[in-house]
Amino acid sequence: MADAVVAHELTRRFGDFTAVDSVTFRIAAGEIFGFLGPNGAGKTTTIRMLTALLQPTSGAAEVAGLDVVRAAPAVKQRIGYMSQKFSLYGDLTVEENIAFFAGLYGVTGERLARRREWILRTANLEDRRRAMTGPLALGLRQRLALGCAVLHEPPILFLDEPTSGVDPRARRAFWDLIGSLADGGTTVLVSTHYMEEATYCDRLALMNRGRLIALDSPAALIRSMEDPILELSGIAPLLALERLRDVAGVDEAALHGRAVRVVVGEAGLEATVRREMERAFPGATIERVSPTLEDVFTRMVRRQGGAVVG
Repeated sequence: MADAVVAHELTRRFGDFTAVDSVTFRIAAGEIFGFLGPNGAGKTTTIRMLTALLQPTSGAAEVAGLDVVRAAPAVKQRIGYMSQKFSLYGDLTVEENIAFFAGLYGVTGERLARRREWILRTANLEDRRRAMTGPLALGLRQRLALGCAVLHEPPILFLDEPTSGVDPRARRAFWDLIGSLADGGTTVLVSTHYMEEATYCDRLALMNRGRLIALDSPAALIRSMEDPILELSGIAPLLALERLRDVAGVDEAALHGRAVRVVVGEAGLEATVRREMERAFPGATIERVSPTLEDVFTRMVRRQGGAVVG
């Protein structure tokens, strides 16, 4: 089966600033593909180029087999897109929002009736179809926006940080819906800054400062981190962070709840670092722990110069 999305050295500059720098990847049909990165990493700019909303400065991209520059109108008809702001009109009712998007996508008649009922049922809004959209709970608006984005049953769906500000329970329900769409054959490209969400993706593209710094499954990315991690607990964490700066062999130290996670620079230094920590923090609990996706992400971003500030 042909790839659903192909990007080759995709680049976008704004004056002297390079927002996306020579990004290359492929997304298989039916895949849930995630973009993970700090603010300013280039995730939204990449999505806007792939959805034909912004022209690349250089490079190329195809979506559903169509060139995003030469066939922009056709690309827009073959995709669904949900932005960070959910793309809904608060001064319209639930049904009026559905009707508006149906008009944009040319969905009429019996098909519109069928898709409208699917959206209402999926968003749990069957009894609130005539309610104004603006006052609805954020989780309900989120599911309604997703329903409107796929009203025309596109083969490819783009979601740009769709769950920002939504509570964990609503996020989990939203991801259940994404999973059901992917099971039905829809290709999903989603950007997020939530580590929990990132683990639901088949593959993750880690971005920083406009560049693609890693691309693999979440499990493979976690396995790629070979540096030992020691977790220090039973101490005053802020004081521990201060003291750890002087411990040779400690590459990174960061808060992890009430504990402190320490990344050892080299595997051969683990025993030395442990002895130094035991000497500096008598009575504290020190144990080696497995890396998390957050550990991997933080490590890779720091090695690539850190996140953009401001």
